[in-house]
Amino acid sequence: MPRILGVDIPKEKRIDIALTYLYGVGRHLSGIILKEAGIDPSKRAKDLTEADVSHLTIIMQKIGYKIEGDLRRDVSQNIKRLVDIGSWRGMRHKKGLPVRGQRTRTNARTRKGPRRGGGMVIVKKAEEKKAAPAAKPKS
Repeated sequence: MPRILGVDIPKEKRIDIALTYLYGVGRHLSGIILKEAGIDPSKRAKDLTEADVSHLTIIMQKIGYKIEGDLRRDVSQNIKRLVDIGSWRGMRHKKGLPVRGQRTRTNARTRKGPRRGGGMVIVKKAEEKKAAPAAKPKS
């Protein structure tokens, strides 16, 4: 697997798709990077030479976009800043609820996690089931 900026990209995929496995790189940016590097987008990642991989890494570092570690760090710092100043969005981040105004009465399961204590299920004990049909006959 070729390793670019500390991330293993899948070797069987086309290089234009494989670059999207990097955080902050989408289809459009991968096309720009490949055009700058002069690499055919239909080429498979396993067919890249070491020179191609190093050339891609150099281009990504100088292109001016924040990718991978820098972008992750910026996003987490922005969230931390919102939490520290006590803004509404920061409180929603802290509580693990949707931040951008979505409803929470239904849905929102991605942020809220699985349901806790859902509906009550009543299970009859085995002893009660056996005792009910065995009625004593009158003498």
